[in-house]
Amino acid sequence: MKLGWPGLLVILVASSPAAQTPQLEHGLPGPHTYQNPSPMVEHTRAHPRLAKETPPGHREELTLGTLFIPQNDENARSLRLFIFFHSNNAWLPEAAAARESRMAVLTVYAGEGSSRYARLFTDPAAFSKLIAEAESRSGVKFSEIDLGGWSAGCGAEGAILSDPDSYRRVSRVLCIDGVHTGYVNGKPGPLESQIQPEPLQPWVKFGRDAIAGKKRLIITHSEIFPGTFASTTETSDYLLRQWELKTHAVLKWGPMGTQMLSETQAGRLLMIGFAGNSGPDHVDEMESLPEYLNWLMRK
Repeated sequence: MKLGWPGLLVILVASSPAAQTPQLEHGLPGPHTYQNPSPMVEHTRAHPRLAKETPPGHREELTLGTLFIPQNDENARSLRLFIFFHSNNAWLPEAAAARESRMAVLTVYAGEGSSRYARLFTDPAAFSKLIAEAESRSGVKFSEIDLGGWSAGCGAEGAILSDPDSYRRVSRVLCIDGVHTGYVNGKPGPLESQIQPEPLQPWVKFGRDAIAGKKRLIITHSEIFPGTFASTTETSDYLLRQWELKTHAVLKWGPMGTQMLSETQAGRLLMIGFAGNSGPDHVDEMESLPEYLNWLMRK
């Protein structure tokens, strides 16, 4: 069908970024949330990728995700459980966990959008049910529970930490470039943006406990600017203010050829800012999971 100029004008207006709304759910981006596209090609640095490996061990498909117990731990009666959110390649969290000592991993992939992961734990009992199912199916008692998430997967972590009973069960949390919230007025600027504080309160509390030595928290962020919801740099700045901490500028190499720009350490809290505002930079941080997990276990 041939369209005239009036029809063409309607199509252009409807599809333009200015005509689209953020479509946040409780301050979190969802699967249909529009954001400013980041460059998907970047040539300043090399972006190496890990060779795929499938570590030997036992796997169980659960109601939510895939449970993996490394071969060396298949006869163990008690293990640490690392639950990782937002990896559609289960081999990466599995390979990372296999390098650690006495650790099982549950990998969960639920699609795009932080709010989609948060909805998995709308029922406060969902987290304890998931652990109970993992223990029942594997015959292993999970003595300590740690969480990890990349990008949208950090929405699940925030939801879990919002429930007091679930919060008490979690010892360590790794959040890879994924703490987001909305803007108070629905848009950034004009100078320093005002962001919605409510979705960030579980991170404020967990961070304070990490500073006090009661928990362990690692948060990383990049320079990606979504535009329609708060970036991980903006949320990290907010968290630092709540913790009354200041970050320190650094210039050094990180895992997988990344470049570290800032670092904050206090107690058992570690926050690191990385260079890069492109898609490959974002993926670099996911590919760094084995190194990050090693950092998480150090304290």
